[in-house]
Amino acid sequence: MNALGQTLSGWFSSKVAPAAAALPVRLSGRGSFAATTAPAQVRGFDQSLTWVVVVLLLWGLVMVYSASIAMPDNPRFANYAHTHFLIRHVVSLGIAFVAALIAFQVPVNVWEKAAPWLFVLSLVLLMAVLVPFIGKGVNGARRWIPLGITNFQPSELAKFAVLLYAADYMVRKMEVKENFFRAVMPMAVAVGVVGLLLLAEPDMGAFMVIAVIAMGILFLGGVNARMFFLIAATLVVAFSLMIAFSEFRRERIFAYLNPWSEEHALGKAYQLTHSLIAIGRGEIFGVGLGGSVEKLHWLPEAHTDFLLAVIGEEFGLVGVLILIGLFLWLTRRIMHIGRQAIALDRVFAGLVAQGVGIWMGFQSFINVGVNLGALPTKGLTLPLMSYGGSAILMNLVAIAVVLRIDFENRQLMQGGRV
Repeated sequence: MNALGQTLSGWFSSKVAPAAAALPVRLSGRGSFAATTAPAQVRGFDQSLTWVVVVLLLWGLVMVYSASIAMPDNPRFANYAHTHFLIRHVVSLGIAFVAALIAFQVPVNVWEKAAPWLFVLSLVLLMAVLVPFIGKGVNGARRWIPLGITNFQPSELAKFAVLLYAADYMVRKMEVKENFFRAVMPMAVAVGVVGLLLLAEPDMGAFMVIAVIAMGILFLGGVNARMFFLIAATLVVAFSLMIAFSEFRRERIFAYLNPWSEEHALGKAYQLTHSLIAIGRGEIFGVGLGGSVEKLHWLPEAHTDFLLAVIGEEFGLVGVLILIGLFLWLTRRIMHIGRQAIALDRVFAGLVAQGVGIWMGFQSFINVGVNLGALPTKGLTLPLMSYGGSAILMNLVAIAVVLRIDFENRQLMQGGRV
């Protein structure tokens, strides 16, 4: 398993800049480094990562407008202007950008101290959303807290809070990480409590993302292979039982396995079949921006969970491959920043960055898989692109924390202090 971990770590690492390579840093995480004068290219923060995020945000903004422009023609949205969702998405981006700027100013050691309190806050909000007259229900799910002009989804905060808490927990438990009950069980209980609250909404998709983030951080934090596979097997059994004992989840699985049957195509597989039709219409180069037919009241939630289907229809296979490439690069770059932080003896910072990489990579993988029919339908948005104020807010805050980690890495490599 150690060999597999080293292989994965090596895949996610990128070529080290000459100035960084010259530093006497051992990858064991216990090395030291000398004060050196670094060239200009290691100063500041990772501008290439920033530009990729900007490209995804702007592309998402254009596609949200394209996917939602015809929605007012539907009687359900008759009172909305054609720019209703565009304007709200722009406002969400503005708020998220301000929050990200603030988050970037916060030193990583402050996030480490605040991790337990953010976790407690997320638990309180997850409980509050289930309280009548506080939580807001849509289509049978209670996932939002109304805040006047917008709604807040506590599960998005929970992803970020669990990420910070898991990283902080692993740093504190480094000395006992070989002992399953002392090292893993408390973290498993914490994630289990979050999972129970999310399943009560219900929001199994968010629980899956949180479970994978926590497992990834445990693995990267040094939990041995036996423990890791035990945890993974437990989660597989748990999710299988959730599906087996839930009628509507079983129906989704059956619909996924045979989406084109008359029963499923007009029922649980309706979104999936129209997503596949949209992507099929796009062929290689797409029908052109704005030319989607499926977004015209055929494909539900085209501006949120199934935004990729509209991208596939309007930009074709080429557009989908470019998008997947951007997310792969984004994930790989974030993981490299985390690995660099660990090499500089900043274990908490490194685990946080790699946790963000797991979050962005896994959630985008699930969304793409669902839109392409490779995975069962699950209500997860496309990070940085889909419509949704809470998701955009927490995505940008998480990216800002990664950029802060990279900024502090560069300070250390220049011989400065954090």
